[in-house]
Amino acid sequence: MPGGCSRGPAAGDGRLRLARLALVLLGWVSSSSLTSSAPSTSSASDLSSAVSAQPLLPGRCPAPCECSEAARTVKCVNRNLSEVPADLPPYVRNLFLTGNQLAVLPAGAFARQPPLAELAALNLSGSRLKLVHAGAFEHLPNLRQLDLSHNPLADLSPFAFASSNASFSSPSPLVELILNHIVPSADEGQNRSVESMVAAALRAGHALRGLHSLELASNHFLYLPRDVLTQLPSLRHLDLHNNSLVSLTYVSLRNLTHLESLHLEDNALKALHNSTLAELQGLPHVRVFLDSNPWVCDCHLADMVVWLKETEVVQGKARLTCAFPEKMRNRVLVELNSSDLDCDPMLPPSLQTSYVFLGIVLALIGAIFLLVLYLNRKGIKKWMHNIRDACRDHMEGYHYRYEINADPRLTNLSSNSDV
Repeated sequence: MPGGCSRGPAAGDGRLRLARLALVLLGWVSSSSLTSSAPSTSSASDLSSAVSAQPLLPGRCPAPCECSEAARTVKCVNRNLSEVPADLPPYVRNLFLTGNQLAVLPAGAFARQPPLAELAALNLSGSRLKLVHAGAFEHLPNLRQLDLSHNPLADLSPFAFASSNASFSSPSPLVELILNHIVPSADEGQNRSVESMVAAALRAGHALRGLHSLELASNHFLYLPRDVLTQLPSLRHLDLHNNSLVSLTYVSLRNLTHLESLHLEDNALKALHNSTLAELQGLPHVRVFLDSNPWVCDCHLADMVVWLKETEVVQGKARLTCAFPEKMRNRVLVELNSSDLDCDPMLPPSLQTSYVFLGIVLALIGAIFLLVLYLNRKGIKKWMHNIRDACRDHMEGYHYRYEINADPRLTNLSSNSDV
């Protein structure tokens, strides 16, 4: 018993020491956990700030647009945009920017980082574009289709579809170019005709040698410049309908050996001459559409009628009818005989109208001339009197010399007086 009693206090002290040691250890662990938690919190905040400082990954949709990543399409339609959105997603393959207020398309308008390497179809129709600078479509390596229709283009740069560097121009990837109804309004200032502006853009830098389809409808073209198509050897489809073309005599189609369709409906063609017929016949795959033209059925159309009867190039040739003269109206061209095509000596009504207009202009010029004479009648009268007096003095001198020469006495007197 006493032994057991003597071990009791020692055991109590040992427990006390163990309890104190446990408290010390517990305090050290808690303090170390607090000190270690501070750096972890600061590192987390630094990481979050670093993440927020990084640029956002591309792929967002511009605020005014509608995007579909699955369809690779971005639509910014009727949003009154004044410039091309800067944050276009790089996945875009089809971009619609129609019905906006772009006005000007500067060089590199679609240059982005990363580049829009997938963009294949770009529609800018109806966006009030007036000025397209050189190199406007640079940095679009896979652009295949471009639509600039229904824009009042007062200035289309010759290098709009090429590089902005005129000394070096790489071929454009364009396969289809749509330029329907790009005629500026009457109040728009324009230094050159629409025909020459378009021709310069099509041939500059040989950039469009890979073009397959070209649409130039509804542009009020009166003629086609001689070399407008010379730099388009790969062209397969050419649409010129609803213009005001009166002839194809000066344009060359000879190099368009791949041409498959030529649309010339709703123009002002009156006849196709032999040179044009020969070039069309020399194109192996072409189909020509000539509906709704005012054909003048006289002796100048005889060669075309013979050609129409023999060729299969013209589609729907049975629908082609005469518009003039009146006696031939609505007669089918392929049903005409050479005896039907005579040249009436009477002037056609349009030429008669031209002569009447010329007579009116000449009469107006004559009236203005007479009015000027009337307003200056006093000065003209004085001038006429001066001329009359000068002529009279001159004639009197001649008359005096004649009298002296005619009378021998006066002649001797004159010679003696001279001595």
